[in-house]
Amino acid sequence: MANLKVEVEPADAGFDADRLSRIDAHFDRYVEDGRLPGWLAVVSRHGRIVHVGHGGHSDVEAGTPVETDTLWRIFSMTKPITSVAAMMLVEDGLLELDDPISRWLPEFASPRVFVKGSALRPVTEPATQPIRVWHLLTHTAGLTYGFHHGHPVDAIYRAAGFEWGTPPGLDLAACSEQWASLPLLFQPGAEWNYSIATDVLGRLVEVVSGQSLDEFFSSRIFTPLGMTDTGFVASSVSRLAALYVPDPATGRATRNEAFGSLGKSRPDCLSGGGGLVSSASDYWRFTEMLLRGGALDDVRLLSPRTVALMASNHLPGHVDLEEYGRPLFAEMPFDGHGFGLGFSVLEDPVKARTLSSAGEFAWGGAASTAFWVDPDEDLTVGFYTQLLPSSTYRLRSQLRQLVYQALVD
Repeated sequence: MANLKVEVEPADAGFDADRLSRIDAHFDRYVEDGRLPGWLAVVSRHGRIVHVGHGGHSDVEAGTPVETDTLWRIFSMTKPITSVAAMMLVEDGLLELDDPISRWLPEFASPRVFVKGSALRPVTEPATQPIRVWHLLTHTAGLTYGFHHGHPVDAIYRAAGFEWGTPPGLDLAACSEQWASLPLLFQPGAEWNYSIATDVLGRLVEVVSGQSLDEFFSSRIFTPLGMTDTGFVASSVSRLAALYVPDPATGRATRNEAFGSLGKSRPDCLSGGGGLVSSASDYWRFTEMLLRGGALDDVRLLSPRTVALMASNHLPGHVDLEEYGRPLFAEMPFDGHGFGLGFSVLEDPVKARTLSSAGEFAWGGAASTAFWVDPDEDLTVGFYTQLLPSSTYRLRSQLRQLVYQALVD
């Protein structure tokens, strides 16, 4: 367990200290009026932590304050970790990005694509090309999520028990077989759609490596990087923050037990798309590894070329998600953003209407956690809270605004 602490004076890292304090004042207002239970933000530049802010409670009802070692369900911030795991296997020579996944997951040998009809009476056709490793990493496989509620295939997922979780008793192997039996939303490679693709990628990591996903994460990523508080089970349940949702009438954060057991015991399905618990300190180490081109301290997980490839826009013709993607959340506008191998990639800050830098790569989680890496400014930022869904407030864009207005060098 490692606590976060400021390692450098703001001025020595190019920040204005008074302007940095606006981060704390802004998010404290969210706590004061009850919109957030609590929060934590960490800003790091040139490899040293320049600001740590936190406020409110990790458990409002118990009166437990947010601390620097609070544990958070990071949901989809699990995806970049699974993507790194897959790219480590690419570097091992065990995978290629163009490989059909059916080579290891035979259940995906003959996918079918939804053409017309309804969730009850779908009309499908054969896929014109196989689902490849690259499709999983870029969310262009034609898979989906049941919680989207935007297409008959989403409803088919829900009917099969896949909305915000997986059916009880099914492990990752069984879930993969179930997903393979469901129709694709579109032909592989034709569009971008946020999906269970990274969960399938996690299953691919298991089969190719010969290890369970938690074993691979522990031996190849977490232990080498010193991420002692990250896993599918919280290292300390007493430090695990409670989950909240906005009350429809008042907007105040209200405790929600729908995912209350997540992180308290080993799940049936090890979700590479959203199952991990972590601390701000641990995830800071992960983002610093990415910023440093795949290495941190004396540990190298990936080569700089591999990280650069992951942080490049892989959408055809360098189009952005607004053109190529299906609607996701209002909290994450697609303008000016492409998608790489596991992250969003900022291509045009003007089009995205953000102070951030071209080349920034980022992602977030369903409970409003978020991170980004800005290679141009040698900067990493992480934000942690536990409010579902992440589209409730524009916390991510507000945090970017507040961080970059304080950067004055």
